[in-house]
Amino acid sequence: MTSHTPPQTGAYDIVEAAGMPVGSGNMKPHYDERLANEDLAPLRKQNWSSYNIFAFWMSDVHSVGGYVTAGSLFALGLQSWQVLIALVVGIVIVQYFANLVAKPSQKTGVPYPVVNRAIFGIRGANIPAIIRGLIAIAWYGVQTFLAAESLNIVFLKFVPGSAALLDVSFLGLSALGWISYGILWVAQFLLFWNGMEVIRRFIDFAGPAVYLVMIALAIYLVSQAGIQNISFSLSTKELDFWSSIPVMCGAVALVVAYFSGPMLNFGDFARYGKSFEAVKRGNFWGLPINFLFFSLLTVITASATVPVFGELITDPIKTVEAIDGWFAILLGGLTFVTATVGINIVANFISPAFDFSNVAPKKISWRAGGMIAAVGSVFLTPWNWYANDAAIHYTLGLLGALIGPLFGILIAGYYVVAHQRIKTDAMFTMDVHGPYWYKDGFNPNAMKALLVAGIPAVFFGVFPKLFADMGLFNIAWISDYSWFIGCGLGYASFVFFERRDPQVPDFSGEVVGLSDGSTHGAASTVASEPPAISVEVPVVADAEVPATQKATPTP
Repeated sequence: MTSHTPPQTGAYDIVEAAGMPVGSGNMKPHYDERLANEDLAPLRKQNWSSYNIFAFWMSDVHSVGGYVTAGSLFALGLQSWQVLIALVVGIVIVQYFANLVAKPSQKTGVPYPVVNRAIFGIRGANIPAIIRGLIAIAWYGVQTFLAAESLNIVFLKFVPGSAALLDVSFLGLSALGWISYGILWVAQFLLFWNGMEVIRRFIDFAGPAVYLVMIALAIYLVSQAGIQNISFSLSTKELDFWSSIPVMCGAVALVVAYFSGPMLNFGDFARYGKSFEAVKRGNFWGLPINFLFFSLLTVITASATVPVFGELITDPIKTVEAIDGWFAILLGGLTFVTATVGINIVANFISPAFDFSNVAPKKISWRAGGMIAAVGSVFLTPWNWYANDAAIHYTLGLLGALIGPLFGILIAGYYVVAHQRIKTDAMFTMDVHGPYWYKDGFNPNAMKALLVAGIPAVFFGVFPKLFADMGLFNIAWISDYSWFIGCGLGYASFVFFERRDPQVPDFSGEVVGLSDGSTHGAASTVASEPPAISVEVPVVADAEVPATQKATPTP
C-alpha cells in the first residue's frame, strides 16, 4: 500500500482549520492526504459556548424566509393560536433531531461529511456530501437574491435615479438587481473568507440585532393600528376543529422540512461546542424558546398589517416598504439584509464548504468549497426559477426529498448500529483493511438503504403534485411528509440490512483512540492518540475533564 502523507504545516501555512489558527485541525502523520486537510481533521480546541449555538439558531430563524414561512400558515385556514401550536410542536421536533445529529460531530470534532465516513464508507460519504452541497448552492443563490431585494428598496428610497436601472435587465435581472446582488455576494464572500471565528462573531451580533428591529416594527404597527383593532382571526377560510387537525399536522411537517437542511449538517457547527451539554443548552434556547418568541412577533406583526394597510402582509420586506418612512426603510432594509446574510452563511455557505472539501481535501480547501457554492449560485440565476413554483418543486423537491433518508441512515448508524462508538483516526485512512473501508470504500447496506428510502421519498415528494396538475387525483398533502417518510424508511431499512449482514463495527471493549459518546469532546481523548504534525497550538482539553483522561466504553 502506498503511503500518502499530508503536507507539513507551519506557522504561515494558508491551510487553516475553518479559519481558525494554524494547527487547530489535529493533522497526524498517518492521515491520508486524499481524506484530510486541517479543515476536516478533528479540532484541537472546541470553544463555542451555549450562547454561540443559540446565536447560530437566531441567525437561522430570523430570516425573510422564516418570517414568510410562519406567516404563510395563516393561508391554510388556521387561527393564530393554531399557528403558534404548529410552530412550537414543529420546532421541538427540530430540537430533538438537532441534538441527535450534533453528538457524533461534537464528540469527534469533525464535520458532518467526515462523520458519514463511518456509516457510508470512506468513499460512500461523498454521496450525502454532494447531495447536501447541491441543495445549499441553490438556496444560497435564492437567499442572496432575497437580500438583494431588500437592498433594492434602500436604493430606490435614497437614490431616486436608481429607478432607471430597473428598466435595464440582463439574464432576467435588472441592472439595479445585479448591483445589489453583487454587493451582497462580495460582502458574504469577505465574511466567509475571514473564517469561522469571524462568522461566529457575526452571527452573535446578527440575531439580536434582527430581534430589536422586529420588536420595534411590531410596536410601531400595533401603535398605528390600535391594540383594540388587532385580530388573531386572519384566515379567509373557516375550518372546524376536526378539519383543522390534519392541516395543523401539515404545518408541523412544513416547519420540520424548512429546517431539514441546517438540521442535517448541524454537526458542522456542533463540532465547535465546548461540550455536548453546551450544545444542547444552545439548542434549547435557540429553538423552542427563540422560535416561540419569533413566532409571537410574526403573528402580532402580521395581524397589525390588516388594520394599518388594509391587507394581510406576511413578507417583512413588503411590510417595511409599505411604511414608506425613510428611517423605517433604511433600518428595516439593512436589518433584513443582515438577517438573510446570516442564514445564508450558516445554512448555505459553510455546509457546501465542508461537503466539497470532503470530496477532494488535497485540492479543495474549506474556503475553496465555499467559493464553489458562491460561484455556482450565480450560474443558476436563482431570480429566474425562484418565482417558478414548478421549478422549485421538481428540482429542489427532488434533492430535498433525499435529506430525510440521509438523516435517518446517519442516526441509525451512529446510535443503533455503532452504539455511538467511532474510531476517529480510522475515518482518515484509505487502508483497504480499515474498519470503514467496507467494500471498495462503500458500505453496501447504506447504499441499499438510501435506495429503499430515497425512491419512495422522492416519489411522495415530487409526483403527487404532478398527478394533481395532470388532473388525475389529488394526494398532494402527502408531499408535506416526504421528510418523515424518507427519514423513517432510511432508519428502519439501514438497521434491517445491518442486522442481516453487519458491516459497521461497534468496537465493543476497545478504548484507545475511540469516541464512545461518553467523553466530553475531541480534545479530551487526544492524549491517547498519535501526535499531530503541527505543534504550534498545544492540545487543550475541556476544562471540565483532565487532558489525560482516556475514553471508556459506554456501560
